[in-house]
Amino acid sequence: MTKDVLRTRPTIAVLGPGGVGGLLAALLSRSGHRVVCLASEATADTLRTRGLRVRSGQFGDFTAEVEADTELRAPVDACLIAVKATSLDAALTRLPVDTVGDTLLVPFLNGVEHPALLRARYRPEQVAPSTIRVESTRVAPGEIEHGSPFAQIDLAGEPVPRPRLDTLATALSEAGVTTQVLDDETAALWTKMSLLAPVALLTTRYGVPLGEIRDRHHEELTALVTETAAVSRACGGPADPEGALARYDTFPSGTKSSMQRDAEAGRPLELDAIGGALLRAAARHGVPVPTATRLVTELTPQSR
Repeated sequence: MTKDVLRTRPTIAVLGPGGVGGLLAALLSRSGHRVVCLASEATADTLRTRGLRVRSGQFGDFTAEVEADTELRAPVDACLIAVKATSLDAALTRLPVDTVGDTLLVPFLNGVEHPALLRARYRPEQVAPSTIRVESTRVAPGEIEHGSPFAQIDLAGEPVPRPRLDTLATALSEAGVTTQVLDDETAALWTKMSLLAPVALLTTRYGVPLGEIRDRHHEELTALVTETAAVSRACGGPADPEGALARYDTFPSGTKSSMQRDAEAGRPLELDAIGGALLRAAARHGVPVPTATRLVTELTPQSR
């Protein structure tokens, strides 16, 4: 690969090189991009010396070299924000407003409320709320296990100039991640929320993978999918409960939600970002969500 080609490739920062961020950082680095991971000093030291190690049935096992720092030191073409919602406020200190400049900010957070927070802190036209469908876990600093047979990204961001999204989509696609650019930001966020919320709430509440939810808690799953679809419709998003249920049937039976994995590891739960946001949206639009309300109530003591 020539130096001229390398100079045309976007430089990408990744805030939070965990399961999702670490996988994307490693794939982008392997495809020839300059990648800067932003993390704690301990994690940054590990990445500088050992790189990112990935184990993946889809992408193979490999190690990728990346740069690492505790905060962004200069603007880059794009920064992928891949931290948990529970640590977003603290993580944003690694993205100083004065340093970010014109950097495109691409959050892959769960939920639907984070775009407003980011746009209050940075310029709205540089925030591109996007979604990713993947099961990927950080098993140790710098070590990523990608368990799903897919990694799919929907890039959105209505105030963002389309060429900026297209450029990033090309980079991600060339790195091996199935990527498309969507015109409707609300639809993108609620499509993910409608698929994620039922699985996250139920797998975490009962402590079992998706296959057992499908078999043993199908009535609750159906009710929760129907409620979530109704809230999505009220918020201007899509509503396809039958399609969501059919899609769950295609997932491996051992699939676990990230919230369930957090619960198993004793980490803070994204209950408010997922379940809480769903209940708040339902209340704003007068949509009854009894199943969601009960599950959030039952999970609240655990989230504390």
